[in-house]
Amino acid sequence: MFLAHSLPFSRALLRWHSRLLSGPALTDTFGRQHTYLRISLTERCNLRCQYCMPEEGVALTPNAHLLTSQEVVTLARLFASQGVDKIRLTGGEPLVRRDIADIVGSLSSLPGIKAVSLTTNGVTLSRKLGQLHAAGLSGVNVSLDTLVPAKFEFITRRRGQERVVKAIEDAVDIGLKQVKVNCVVMKGLNDDEVCDFVRLTEHKAIDVRFIEYMPFAGNKWSAGKFVPYRQLLGAVMAEWPDLERLQDGENDTSKAYKVPGFAGQLGFITSMSEHFCGTCNRLRITADGNLKVCLFGNAEVSLRDALREGRSEEQLLEIIAAAVHRKKAKHAGMFNLSKMKNRPMILIGVLCALSSPSQFCYTPRLFSSSRTSVPLLSPSL
Repeated sequence: MFLAHSLPFSRALLRWHSRLLSGPALTDTFGRQHTYLRISLTERCNLRCQYCMPEEGVALTPNAHLLTSQEVVTLARLFASQGVDKIRLTGGEPLVRRDIADIVGSLSSLPGIKAVSLTTNGVTLSRKLGQLHAAGLSGVNVSLDTLVPAKFEFITRRRGQERVVKAIEDAVDIGLKQVKVNCVVMKGLNDDEVCDFVRLTEHKAIDVRFIEYMPFAGNKWSAGKFVPYRQLLGAVMAEWPDLERLQDGENDTSKAYKVPGFAGQLGFITSMSEHFCGTCNRLRITADGNLKVCLFGNAEVSLRDALREGRSEEQLLEIIAAAVHRKKAKHAGMFNLSKMKNRPMILIGVLCALSSPSQFCYTPRLFSSSRTSVPLLSPSL
């Protein structure tokens, strides 16, 4: 790793590094071609999920340090020119953005982009579905960790479970190509609801994915809360012994199954017990404009600063290529990850704010403290 003590030196070294590492900008040294870009649009959320939001709350980056809508589209266009064909919008909660439908429309019209989807908690999804669908939204991932209203309020520190369930049904009914339900499973909290979630797939074309509990800053991860997917699979097969294994796509993160006769399917995202790093095709841009090549890595580089410094497309691609080429073969494993510094889950797209917005750094950065404090129990945003 080098420090960008002077811009001319950094640029020269980057150009040398880029020439040294032959191949497309989005192909890493392990031959993984990255075609899937996840863009965080905001740090704000209208829920306070315990596994996602640290107990003490989070500090928000000032708005001036976040990517503008135009910057989001500009970066997306650049990545699309290098082979990205799928974009997922995340947060925080992306639906708190008033211009979310405009952003979806702009991204879905970019050359080369085949699908634009978003991840949401679903609380306000129903009332925005019409606009989003018309703008070109192809799918949603709705986060829902319990079907019990009282437990929902305990987990999220907010009410609204019935609105989330309705949003899932509405998304199917309006004709979105993919409707997925993401359920983070935690021992002693919701692991007894796995079969109830599977039953959601009986009459609706829903893909329920059970996600292994992952360690992030502030979520008090422990091995005692962790439920490996094979244990969950055993519970499902005890109820439906004829459960069918489906064929996974080359870059799928989920191990897919289906109960014969059910309209939908289920899957297991096994990031901890059986990682899928070898086929990873995903990159992330945080709401404050940092490129994050691995969900669990703490190295980031600012694309926002590059844009605001007026860097050319060629220079931006050099920065991106250098970051992608630094991507490791796999993450560190759950016990090591639990000890590593990384963003809280709610800010996995959005924690780092520059201490000096005008500084342009080509090297990976960790965290700085130029943030606005947000208490845990602040009013819904």
